[in-house]
Amino acid sequence: MVHATMATASASAQSASSKIHPIAVHRFPLPHLARRLARRLPLWLAAGALLAGCATAPPPVPTVAPPAPPPAAGSLPASYQPVAWSALPGWSDDPVHEAWLAFRAGCAALTASPSRQATWQGVCRAAGDVDATSTGAVRAFFEGNFIPYRVQGADGRDAGLVTGYYEPLLAGSRGKSARTPVPLYAPPEDLLTVDLASLYPELKDKRVRGRVVGKRVVPYWSRADIEAGRAPLADKVLLWVDDPVEAFFLEIQGSGRIRLDDGAIVRVGYADQNGHPYRSIGRVLIDRGELTAGEATLPGIRDWGRRNPDKLPALLDENPSYVFFREVPPPQPGTLYAAIDGPFGALGVPLLRERAIAVDPRSIPLGAPVFLATTYPLSGRPLQRLVLAQDTGGAIRGAVRADYFWGFGDDAGRQAGRMRQDGRMWLLWPKGVPLPKP
Repeated sequence: MVHATMATASASAQSASSKIHPIAVHRFPLPHLARRLARRLPLWLAAGALLAGCATAPPPVPTVAPPAPPPAAGSLPASYQPVAWSALPGWSDDPVHEAWLAFRAGCAALTASPSRQATWQGVCRAAGDVDATSTGAVRAFFEGNFIPYRVQGADGRDAGLVTGYYEPLLAGSRGKSARTPVPLYAPPEDLLTVDLASLYPELKDKRVRGRVVGKRVVPYWSRADIEAGRAPLADKVLLWVDDPVEAFFLEIQGSGRIRLDDGAIVRVGYADQNGHPYRSIGRVLIDRGELTAGEATLPGIRDWGRRNPDKLPALLDENPSYVFFREVPPPQPGTLYAAIDGPFGALGVPLLRERAIAVDPRSIPLGAPVFLATTYPLSGRPLQRLVLAQDTGGAIRGAVRADYFWGFGDDAGRQAGRMRQDGRMWLLWPKGVPLPKP
């Protein structure tokens, strides 16, 4: 997802934006673009300063800490230590059958992928004979077909950060009005994406974005430029919504629903991003002394904006990243996906509320079952359950790092906006299949 922290899309917040890097301020002729980018990009990545905030994908919302830095050069993002099932706190108490629908939806995507079939075909085929209504049967299936591995970071620590994200509901319309003055844009025609892997295989999955001016490639317009009307986006308005803060948070979440004037609901998801790095506006407010760390949550930032409408545009412009959207059609009735009422994550399947997480796919393979042990927001009450790693986010970086999907609506938003907990993770990996290489 495009969520930036709470974590992000695909149809929601995709992993794509976590691999997008802004083009340097230097201007250079197109024939020399690939050569100069290839020489400079490794230095940019090592510095970590130009990482773009995500969705699937981008930029997953808002907790306020800046994105975690990438692992040190030469270090492995993760290691996996096999453990007994009894080592998973709360495993025997979790009604794991509640995650079964998400697991089966993930199987549909994983077994359709040529690069993943060998890993998942066996266990996904075996899942067809399981009584999905029985917690005991589902638990026995996992214990019989998977091995749990404690996930550790490069420093050997097995504890990390768990944030939350959700699918918001905004009020909007097809046309601009006094009630709905804030545009949501579709991707612009002049947004250029350069995939360096076609020229340099060692830069696989690394892209830069910009726009062409004459024969030169320059950075794409920043948020401030777009809001000031300097970008050619007048004919790219997808929908109009009523609140600039809610529109901003929609970008961070990477997907959401818009209730139109006639009551119809339109779902939107991440489509593209301008290539600029994500910057937390919560961190800006903390650094200015306008909010404390405890106040700089989604509700706190929203309240600050309503108290300071004159200052709000400048605050939002502090984050140069900008996300573009597309309308997301509903799943076909009667299909497996239609039974899950959530946005689509980076795996390409809908997310089941409270049973899906966004992860760093360098450490946790996308689609894998994970047992998560953390606590509920602002409390010590255990939250221990089987989840599926079906999404990614630009700020979800590190081995023991998860963004927990709370679901749709205001209640989910309140939980997500307050969630910033310690947590541990166990990768559940099919028996007899080689462990993933971090």
